[in-house]
Amino acid sequence: MAQHASAPGASVESAASKSADPPRAGLPLLLGALGIVYGDIGTSPLYAFKEAVRAASGGGPPQAIAVVGAVSLIFWALILIVSLKYAVLILRADNRGEGGIVAMLALLGARHAKPGTRQAVLLVVGLVGAALLYGDGAITPAISVLSAVEGLKVAAPGLDHAVLPITIAILVGLFLVQSKGVAFIGRIFGPVMVVWFVVLALLGLGGIWHAPQILGALNPWRAVDFLLHAGWHVSFAMLGAAFLAVTGGEAMYADLGHFGARPIRLAWFGLVLPALVIHYFGQGGLLLVSPDAIENPFYRLSPDWAYYPLIALATLATVIASQAIVSGVFSLTQQSIQLGFLPPMRVIHTAREERGQIYVPVINWLMAAATLTAVLTFGSSDRLAGAYGIAVSSLMAITTLLAALVALKWGYNPIAVFAVNGFFLAIDLVFLGANSVKLFEGGWFPLVLAGLVAFLMLTWRKGNLLVEEARTTLRQPEAEFIAQLRREPPITLPGNAAFLSSATSGIPLHLSRFVERSHALHKRILLVTALYEEAPSVPRTERAEVTEITPDIFRLVLHYGFMEDASIPDGLRCAVECGTLPKAFLDDLTIFIGHETIIPKSDDRGMATWRETIFAFLLRNAEATGAQFCIPTRQLVEVGTEIEI
Repeated sequence: MAQHASAPGASVESAASKSADPPRAGLPLLLGALGIVYGDIGTSPLYAFKEAVRAASGGGPPQAIAVVGAVSLIFWALILIVSLKYAVLILRADNRGEGGIVAMLALLGARHAKPGTRQAVLLVVGLVGAALLYGDGAITPAISVLSAVEGLKVAAPGLDHAVLPITIAILVGLFLVQSKGVAFIGRIFGPVMVVWFVVLALLGLGGIWHAPQILGALNPWRAVDFLLHAGWHVSFAMLGAAFLAVTGGEAMYADLGHFGARPIRLAWFGLVLPALVIHYFGQGGLLLVSPDAIENPFYRLSPDWAYYPLIALATLATVIASQAIVSGVFSLTQQSIQLGFLPPMRVIHTAREERGQIYVPVINWLMAAATLTAVLTFGSSDRLAGAYGIAVSSLMAITTLLAALVALKWGYNPIAVFAVNGFFLAIDLVFLGANSVKLFEGGWFPLVLAGLVAFLMLTWRKGNLLVEEARTTLRQPEAEFIAQLRREPPITLPGNAAFLSSATSGIPLHLSRFVERSHALHKRILLVTALYEEAPSVPRTERAEVTEITPDIFRLVLHYGFMEDASIPDGLRCAVECGTLPKAFLDDLTIFIGHETIIPKSDDRGMATWRETIFAFLLRNAEATGAQFCIPTRQLVEVGTEIEI
């Protein structure tokens, strides 16, 4: 079926955004946001501060100036990147309630960009940004769960050998429960995260009590002064490590469609940010009085009797951290499918009452395989820290860039847009540069995954364009087809027939082939096209558009948003209910779809033969058209055609 276009992240708010974000911020949504959105960034204290101080100290004993500098850097990163950029600004850049890179691309109208244009470059950048979320999704569960289970090394060093098997078992369990749905998981995990953030704050208060001088880190100059005098290699290493404290901030935007901006902001400013700030300052205070605690400052903040309960709580919290990225990837996948960037896959809606509660089995298990590979390849959170951050920092920079373009499209003052978004882009690029030194320490792993996903996205999109070009040359014009029917009347079959088409003009190839081979045609014919608009949803009153070609041949165009399921039976009923389609067309209806076999052709047009072969493989293994458009099997007939590209 065709996928069509219509028309939001930036430093300003659109009228669409204002109207789209409903005034919803009840306790269930707040708990859900805590359970899904903030697991990743909420568990960063397990490893981020430790890595930042180690980097600042060059591997030696932590110095007070390095400890204070690291705390100050993390604090201001949380304020500038997460609080100001994401919570205040980027969350305003919604596409009628939906967030994420793909929603931005839809707002910018980049989907139908022609090769060689500025829009085409923008599309490639955006798809790379979307693909980076998949790379991040493989690393986040691995480093989060590993860092929690490694608490056993502090509580019982003899259990060191059990860390890896326990981590793998927990991760397998996480991916097994995904089919239960985001709402189910959020209800369970939300209260756990409330306890987690309260415990973080309490632990942090103890550290601050023993070394109140750590509060000097509130002064941003303490971070700037250290970075300026530490030497570029130490400064870059510290910046890259400190960035781990803000990874997970991107989930606020990716999960916007699940919860809405208001609950996400309330949860951040009301609980998450204060708890994180207090805790990081507490870890800093601990190191000022006990430098030897650098081995694991998170667990060393805890009294001895609380080690095992804290390990259990941290493990639960890191499972939730993994969920934040998994749910974001599911949402991104659905948007990418609907907008034509990924092959159709089975998408299961896990909650009837909440839009956006989905589960994508193929993506779930591919992510599980990538995550387990990361755990087995790197083996510890310290080694995984080298792989973590580069994908997220790249994604954040791309998000800021696209946000500026959306703001300009919305008509806001270019000077203000360049000043605000330019400031945040400069910060993103500094952190990206710092993380780039991790490339050979493991940063290659998420980049390879992201590169593979981006390649598949671009190959799928280009292949679809080539197939549509081939269809256009083979497709019979309506006038010619009708003239042929009058010249050589076919046998009239009982009942009605609907032929699905990828275009809004011309005769579908499988209809021409059916008449050519059977010399027969049903009494009434519907040519049906489903278009995905660049908006999350389309009002039911605007769903169906009907055009009469002849008294017995009608064209029906159905419009859907990129977060909706395109159900052909429901669209037909909608057209009848709206009075645009005669009810007689639905009596004894058979629905015909084309089953296309792609034949790669060696020539100078299109893609390289090997890429065309990959596209043909993706097409063969994509979800069947009938299932994709919710067509009952008993009504479905496939007509095969071959297309060379």
